[in-house]
Order: sequence, then structure tokens, then C-alpha cells
Amino acid sequence: MSKAERLADSVAQQIVRMIEVDNRFSVGDKLPNENDFSMELGVSRSTLREAVKILTTNGILEIRRGKGTFVTSNTIVNCENLSDIASGLDELFEMRLMFEPDCAYLAAERATDEEIATICYYGEEIEKKILSGEDRTAEEQKFHESIANATHNSFVKQFMPIIFNAIKKGVAVMTKNQEVSKDNLADDRLIMEFIKKRNPEGARTAMRLHIIHAIEHL
Repeated sequence: MSKAERLADSVAQQIVRMIEVDNRFSVGDKLPNENDFSMELGVSRSTLREAVKILTTNGILEIRRGKGTFVTSNTIVNCENLSDIASGLDELFEMRLMFEPDCAYLAAERATDEEIATICYYGEEIEKKILSGEDRTAEEQKFHESIANATHNSFVKQFMPIIFNAIKKGVAVMTKNQEVSKDNLADDRLIMEFIKKRNPEGARTAMRLHIIHAIEHL
């Protein structure tokens, strides 16, 4: 995958987050015009067009000639309807346990040097937030997203809004638990170390332990 393709893919994921995580756009909403949106995202118009192309191919956006680009009716993974933050959280983390260790495995195998640097950057940002007692939700989401991106598998990325939701809810429940934070620090360091060493089995085991530790504290 070329640098231009990776950038377009990253922009596509930003748009998905705006739809499925940030709730900025709903079904039927029109995206901002190309000039404004590309400036907001900090990319060229051609990169934005490529990102939109990715999302239209996956049925997430629809281009209506002469009218603009719209969110289609079959895009939203509705993760926000859990009436109780604790209810369903165990199942969300169970799903993560089935899914994310293999993402870490593939990331260790396939990540570019630049992608490994991004993974480690967000891992270090999580550590800073934990040590300062600040909310780390955004950094946790970026860390796990950067691992998913490094798999170079577009289907994997479709699951990220659900992972984001699990992280958001998990951090909200466990953020005051010092034991969880201690485990989180050690686990993230281990994940980063194995990915940097390009050790797939180690990365998979480290991610599995990370999620098991979180499940134990739910």
C-alpha cells in the first residue's frame, strides 16, 4: 500500500468515526462540500476524493450527482443503545478478545516503520494520561486504531467503531481503578515492544493479556 493510499484510508476512517462514534453525521446527512471538508481534515481534495471512493465502495457513503455526498441508510453500527453502561460491557470485551489479539499479530507482521512509530506514539500518550490522572479515551482509541490500520486489512477497519465504543465504555467504568491503570501501563508497553520487534506471537499474547486484565476488572 502506497503512502497516498494509506493517507486516503486514514481519512476514510476519520469520516467513519464522525458517523459512527462522534455522531456528527446521521443517516441521510450530506457531507460538507469538498473544499471545506478537505481543509477541515487537513488533506488535499484528491485525497478526500479517494477516501470518499473507499467509503462509497463499502456502502457507507453515496454520491448523488448534482446534490453531494450522503451517509447511506445501511452504515451505522449502533453501539450507543446500551441502556446500562455495565450491561453488555462483558460481551463487548469478549468480542475484543476474539478480534484484537489477531490484529496485533498481523500488525507485528505487516506494519511499516512509520506505522510502528504511530502505534508507539499513542501508547506513550496513554502512559502520560494515566500518570497524570487524565481521561485517556481518545488516546486508547487511537492506539488500537493504529494497530488495526497496520494490519492492512480493510475489513478489520470496519469493526473499529465497535472497538471504540468498548474502549469508551471500559475507560468510563474503570478509569478510577488504580490496579487497572497499572495493568494498562505494563500491557501497552509489552504490546509495543513485541510489535517493534516484529514478533507476531508475542504481540498476540500481549494483546490477549491486556484484554483479559480489563475483563477481570469489569
